[in-house]
Amino acid sequence: MKILTKWLRAYLSGLAAEDARLAEDLTLRGIAVEGIYDLGAGNGSLYEMDITTNRVDAMNHYGVAREAAAIYGVGLKPLDFTLPAPKPAAQPFPVVIEAQDACGRFTARVLRGITIGESRDWFPGAEVATYFRLLEQKMISNAVDATNFAWLAMGQPTHAFDLDKVEGGIIVRRARQGEQLKTLDGVERTLDCEDLVIADHKKALGLAGVMGGWDTMITPRTKNVLVEAAWFDPMVVRQTARRHGLHTDASHRFERGADFNAAPVASALVSAILLANGGWIESELGDVRVAAIEERVARRKPIELKLSEVQRILGKTIDEERIKAATVEGVLKALGCELASQAVRQSASQPTAVRQIFGEESWQVTLPSWRLDLEREIDLIEEVARVYGYNRFANTLPAFGEGVQALPWVEKEAAVRATMLTAGFHEAISITFCSAAEAALTAPQPGQAVPLGNPLSEEAGVLRPSLVPGMLAMIAGNLNRDISDVRLFELGTVFAGTTEKVDERPALAFGASGALPDDSALHPPRSIDFHDVKGVVEQVLSCFETRSVYFDRFTADAGLPAATGLMPGWLHPYRSARVVADGVTLGWFGQLHPRESAARKIKEPVLLGELYLDRLYKLPVRKPQAREISRFQPVRRDFSLILDESVPWETIDRSLAELRIPELVEWRVREVFRDARLGKGEYSLLLGATFQASDRTLREEELQSLQARVVAAVGKAGARLRA
Repeated sequence: MKILTKWLRAYLSGLAAEDARLAEDLTLRGIAVEGIYDLGAGNGSLYEMDITTNRVDAMNHYGVAREAAAIYGVGLKPLDFTLPAPKPAAQPFPVVIEAQDACGRFTARVLRGITIGESRDWFPGAEVATYFRLLEQKMISNAVDATNFAWLAMGQPTHAFDLDKVEGGIIVRRARQGEQLKTLDGVERTLDCEDLVIADHKKALGLAGVMGGWDTMITPRTKNVLVEAAWFDPMVVRQTARRHGLHTDASHRFERGADFNAAPVASALVSAILLANGGWIESELGDVRVAAIEERVARRKPIELKLSEVQRILGKTIDEERIKAATVEGVLKALGCELASQAVRQSASQPTAVRQIFGEESWQVTLPSWRLDLEREIDLIEEVARVYGYNRFANTLPAFGEGVQALPWVEKEAAVRATMLTAGFHEAISITFCSAAEAALTAPQPGQAVPLGNPLSEEAGVLRPSLVPGMLAMIAGNLNRDISDVRLFELGTVFAGTTEKVDERPALAFGASGALPDDSALHPPRSIDFHDVKGVVEQVLSCFETRSVYFDRFTADAGLPAATGLMPGWLHPYRSARVVADGVTLGWFGQLHPRESAARKIKEPVLLGELYLDRLYKLPVRKPQAREISRFQPVRRDFSLILDESVPWETIDRSLAELRIPELVEWRVREVFRDARLGKGEYSLLLGATFQASDRTLREEELQSLQARVVAAVGKAGARLRA
């Protein structure tokens, strides 16, 4: 927003600071001045300001002037616009607030004999024509310019109606479903029953807090004016503005919380500008208030503030003095707070240190109606620190009496991260939210997604039950930007449960696409495939102590996906696998389903997976153990086995591992043989085993016993020795 220093100084008595210094001091106190432009001799400067949404009180010239007065301790001129007495003394204009949950205050003043024309400078501090010219604000007529001047000056939106087009009194109500209203932008709008409107006894006159109506707008022929200034509920104004795709200066301020007590003052300001061209006031100000809303926003309970708490939190200053009571009172009073000092009772039975603490001065602070962001004692302490100046506090380190408490799985997480980085993957972080459709697709269990109460969009309306949606978005983003080789992983948190109780679990997601790193000296270039990703999963699992690990899948012809939902819908049904360790499902991996690739416009094959780390972390980390190399002769034996095609090598491998024979130091597949002379649906496998003891040379009878145990183990797995 734009602020004129010439206008600011009209409200400040004796401000000596130059414009550049004023801009710097305002910025240091959170009222950011992002640009300063010299407007020439006698015109001061123009500030380009960035006011945060919680400081709607500073989105106007008087609010910024109040901040400057608090910083420099100078006088702030009150907003006092004296109006002539009404003639004749008539009753206030009739106003009824039907929607008492949405409108807290409505003021109406009738002006007669008004001349509509060009705006002019009214008096010092209200130089409408000069200020608008310097701000490059479009001037329309004195009636419209007066309402614009009011929100630029004090941040209160107002509106002027052509009184002769108002039928009966004013009613603030909800719109009737399907009711029509042509707004000032010339658009005929169909209203919703939740819209708040200002209406007369026959029709809607305008969208409350958003935009006035076409039928009652001010024209050069207007002679009688109804000046309106009100307070509307921020949420109601926001919803109405969003429904109709409108964002106006009025809605911008009402959506952030207007000053409940500003309406009569703004009405007087607009009326004074209009009366400068002639006319008179017909009646007293009509001021209708809703007591419940006024109690909530303008008559809030005082906050107790202790000087000892101010000093404790803010600490030492560079002046070697702590914040004094006079400083606290000066800052808060300058910001509009009312302070009532209270004596804190002391007890002689209390220890001296306690009596000193309770003997400090304290106040009951009544909050100004324009500072709705102040709610607690700590908010007042922050205001004292802000206006006093953060740069005036001594640099100190925060006290901390306890050591850092690491998460119980930090060692295990570090092992997983190191393994993924070693495997050539890059760590990434994705958004914590996803859409409801993505949650339904990737959730481990249906119906466990947690919806947000006030989502930013439909694409981010659910807490993610899986890391897969974010991983897919990151992979697609890279591929769509011509990054052909992608290998990413994410260690993050997933969510499940209900809005009342949300469970958080750690998880690992990984994804890859493109070619493997070029190592043509050893292997020819090729694209990453299922077995490469399986190897990465095995590397991760090798960091933990497991009794058994195996991979399986459930094919469509088994009827399991429809019956049990074991295969995730985002994986290819024939190029994916489940990971099982010690009888517990740890996750899934494989190639992305073609349907999902098409939906994301991904042409290249994508391999990805997800592991449930909360289950994996229940296993102990495998500790590296060094053992002395045996000085005794190893003995190698080969076993020629016949197996059914349904028995994979993984079954044989697991059976041998479960033997836990110390002397069986290695076993591997030496040859696979398929021939028609074998039985139907069978194949031959040559198993090579190495036996070696660390403390002796194995004797023949020991070897015979060990070989028998190996044969028995593979026999239970479905293999038999070849004759």
